Amino acid sequence: MSELGLIFDIKKYSINDGPGIRTTVFFQGCPLTCQWCHNPESQPNKPVLLYRANRCVLCGACAEVCPQHAITLNGSADTDRKSCKTCGSCAETCYNGARELSGCETSVEQVMSEVLRDTPFYEGSGGGVTFSGGEPLLQPRFLLELLCACRAHDLHTVVDTSGLATWEVIDSLRIYVDLFLFDLKMMDDKRHIEYTGVSNQLILNNLKKLAEAGSNITICIPLIPGINDDGDNLRASGEFIRSLPNITSVEIMGYHDLAAAKYEALGLAYQLKHLSAPDKSEMRRSAGLLEQVGLQVKIS
Repeated sequence: MSELGLIFDIKKYSINDGPGIRTTVFFQGCPLTCQWCHNPESQPNKPVLLYRANRCVLCGACAEVCPQHAITLNGSADTDRKSCKTCGSCAETCYNGARELSGCETSVEQVMSEVLRDTPFYEGSGGGVTFSGGEPLLQPRFLLELLCACRAHDLHTVVDTSGLATWEVIDSLRIYVDLFLFDLKMMDDKRHIEYTGVSNQLILNNLKKLAEAGSNITICIPLIPGINDDGDNLRASGEFIRSLPNITSVEIMGYHDLAAAKYEALGLAYQLKHLSAPDKSEMRRSAGLLEQVGLQVKIS
């Protein structure tokens, strides 16, 4: 029997997750808690419930089917998240899409069935399959089986990763990965802990080992105003990247607040609501600091 994994979405016709037209498989679960995360529903390594009050018509169907009696109607269909077992009954019943369960157990065969439907698009565009998240390295056996299945069908593979895993996990997978999209968030360890919840030491060590092993890597830097877009961090990031063998390309991605509604749907406070997206001149300035050390920079 093939390995089962937990995913929360499969996105077709993606053009921002690697070369060509791609199918992106989003894994549930992430060891980081980045304050700017645009998929906060993916952080827990178990299914989570999203409730969008603006879609709720207060029909009461969800409360009727909840086996834990965790839903009460009081101007909105409020959920006692401590009582909720995320069984998904309310989401299945909600006809207006106010309730959604993020994370479902899926087999390799089920994922590949979706992936293989779009093979002509991959072949015509130089695309393939991207495994993202969440953090795909948190489910190494499931990821390995998917990578091997893609290799059997001659599909180009990308792993979009934070790099936070044991080196043994990364080393066991890397020969099946055509391209790593490796996030580099900030160089100062204390600030990294403050804004992501984890140290960056293992991440940086893994990136160094992966580069030395000859893997194909694109460094991805999310630019978060006032957090990691300062000159000191960008220069330190550029110097570290430049010290690595076989890496010359960097992609910088500007912060956006499009996920703010997801935090509300999860019952979480969005800590960066005071921030604005960087404009073109700010993105160009950041790119220039990285280019000064000899890196090729793409602005997304």
